Amino acid sequence: MSALMGAAALEEALATTREQRFATFVGQHHQRAVRMAWRLTGEDLAVAEEVAQDAFIRAWRALPGFRDEARLSTWFYRILVRQAANRRRWCGVRQRWGGLWGRSDAPVAEQAGARSVSGDPGLRQRIGLAMERLSPHQRTIFTLVHLEGFSVAEAAGIAGCAQGTAKSHLHRALGKLRADLGRAREEYGP
Repeated sequence: MSALMGAAALEEALATTREQRFATFVGQHHQRAVRMAWRLTGEDLAVAEEVAQDAFIRAWRALPGFRDEARLSTWFYRILVRQAANRRRWCGVRQRWGGLWGRSDAPVAEQAGARSVSGDPGLRQRIGLAMERLSPHQRTIFTLVHLEGFSVAEAAGIAGCAQGTAKSHLHRALGKLRADLGRAREEYGP
């Protein structure tokens, strides 16, 4: 009986430590999670906050199953990437079906209050359109590596794919972006 009590006490102590680590993690990674969600969804800041919050909630609920086989950050950002992909998928469904009933899909981000960024609005729009043309996997890997500073190996772990696959997505993303933005460079000048 004491072995069972000892195992239960040990499990409880591990759970408490894990919860404390997660609380610290949330405090340290909240802004990065929101920024990543914003970049992955391509929507406004309010949507990014919602996606990040949903990812933190899902992670909290799944925390008892976290076995420390991966880094907590890799585990969490994988959840965040899935949440952002789900959001983008559902936005696409709503836009497709909304168009059937005469709704406009363009002003959705404008109605919610799009985030303002300084610079040339035309160029920002071209960059946004170029990012939209990437496949979801290419956009995810590009965002993780070039905008968030993860290594290719870390990005592969977060995206849940092999490192070679991540390299392939990154290579294709860079090629598409160069082609699209190369045309923009010709239009806007050096």
